[in-house]
Amino acid sequence: MTETASQRLFFALWPGGVQREQLERYRPLLRGCGGRPIRPENLHLTLAFLGNVDEATRKCLEQAADAITLPPFTLKLDQLGFWRRPQVIWLGQEPTPEPLLALSGELKRAMLACGLEPDPRPFRTHLTLQRRAHRTPRSREVPPLEWPVDSFMLVASETRPEGVVYEVVREWRLGVVS
Repeated sequence: MTETASQRLFFALWPGGVQREQLERYRPLLRGCGGRPIRPENLHLTLAFLGNVDEATRKCLEQAADAITLPPFTLKLDQLGFWRRPQVIWLGQEPTPEPLLALSGELKRAMLACGLEPDPRPFRTHLTLQRRAHRTPRSREVPPLEWPVDSFMLVASETRPEGVVYEVVREWRLGVVS
C-alpha cells in the first residue's frame, strides 16, 4: 500500500477451522428465509468497521492495537436473529459478553485516537450468516457454538466481480503485549 492509497479495513474475530465447520450446521435452519448465504471463507464477527483507511491511519490503528492486553475469552453463540434492514440473518449472543464489549471498546478508543469516527450504536454480538433474507428463521434458539477467542484481526475488504474477498492483514493475540 502506498502513502496515498487506502484500504477498506475492519477489525474482526476470525473463526478457526473447527468453528467454520460448526457454522455449517446452521445452514439448514435458514432454508425458506430467502437471500444468499455468506461464503464459509468470509464468515467473521466484525468488531469495528474502519472504512477506507490511508497508510498513516492504518499504522496508528496497528500501534493502538499493539497496546491491547485483554485476556482470552470464550463466546457462546446461541441465537439466530434477523434484521429487516439490512436484510441479514445473524448468529449471536445476547447479552453481549463483557470481554467482547471490552475489546470492542478498546478498538473504538483506538479509532478515536487515530482520527476515525466509530459507529455510535452500541456493539451487538453478531456473525452474519445470510444476506438479502426476507424473513426471520423459524427458531431463534440454536445449539450453541463455543468459540474460544484468543486473537483478533485487521482485515482488508476488496470488492471484485466474483464477490467480496477478505484478507487478514494482521493478527493480535489476546493477553500478549506486541
